[in-house]
Amino acid sequence: MRILQLMPTLAYGDAVGNDALAIHRILNNRGYETKIYAEIIDKRIPREIADPVCRMETDGDDVIIYHMSTGSGLNAGFAKMKGRKVMIYHNITPSRFFKGYNPALEKLCRDGRYALQYLSDEVDYALADSEYNAGELRALKYKCPVDVMPILLSFEDYQREAYAGAVKEYRDGKTNVIFTGRIAPNKKQEDVINAFYHYQKYYNEESRLILLGSYFNMEAYYERLKDYAERLPVKNVVFTGHVSFEEMLCCYRAADLFLCMSEHEGFCVPLVEAMYFRIPIVAYDSSAIGYTLGGSGILLKDKNPLEAAGVMDRILKDEALRKQILAGQDKRLQDFGKERTERLFMEKIEGFLRNEGLLKDR
Repeated sequence: MRILQLMPTLAYGDAVGNDALAIHRILNNRGYETKIYAEIIDKRIPREIADPVCRMETDGDDVIIYHMSTGSGLNAGFAKMKGRKVMIYHNITPSRFFKGYNPALEKLCRDGRYALQYLSDEVDYALADSEYNAGELRALKYKCPVDVMPILLSFEDYQREAYAGAVKEYRDGKTNVIFTGRIAPNKKQEDVINAFYHYQKYYNEESRLILLGSYFNMEAYYERLKDYAERLPVKNVVFTGHVSFEEMLCCYRAADLFLCMSEHEGFCVPLVEAMYFRIPIVAYDSSAIGYTLGGSGILLKDKNPLEAAGVMDRILKDEALRKQILAGQDKRLQDFGKERTERLFMEKIEGFLRNEGLLKDR
């Protein structure tokens, strides 16, 4: 028996790619024969770990884990493969968010949603990153068992050295509010800017907003955001664009508060990153945000920018409240610890294998 992984793109730094690499390491350490297959593979990933899809051959004894996150020709190909089929559902952003910004991406997401429904009776077992994602599969009447399994994260990576000069640049006396995520309409960076504008105007002129994330293929939305910031007007809004991992670390280490106004997240890894760096979180309660926070941070029930600004100011000025929030986030962070999530993954995948009669004792 082999346990193989399949996905459209395998890249470093991407949440889905990192999840697949972590699973490969876990399975390999457990003695399983395993490999990742993808249409596009980051050149830095060794050939012993990953191969192009064209080299993939399966038989009835194989277990194929498919990372479902977008529209792709692999969606139909996965359904036709021999062997037991496991889906890890990372969510697919509804296409409506990209209308008017990127027609190709809009179509890709729409096709992905159609494929998600098509696969409802083609999968033997499904793992979802969050309760929100699991709910989508159940709403589509998936016939297989559906369990929740958070994304596998390696906190050791966050212990690398950041660029000291860059950290110093942001530690200039200004209060740093940060949001991490690609520049995209579902992330609603305009609402982050609006809330920050009210915070800066009414509470703290000496403040900075750092919007950390690439705007590749979203240039039209990026230009709209810049224009919006200028018209408010709001000062000290930094669009970092694509940055290295070390530069990302520097932004986190300089941050005083994490502000999220996203309207669609399947999990939202940056929330966990903010927990790790002990940054108090204020987030709009949408999609999987509440699940990932797990009762920690501060959840906003609406997007009133003045109220959000008031909440931000209270947290940044009230040390007792800040410590209380961070204590809750520290507790939630333990749920995403490496040892716990790796054990949980193996319990779920080996439980499936036993139910299928593929595993007895190891």
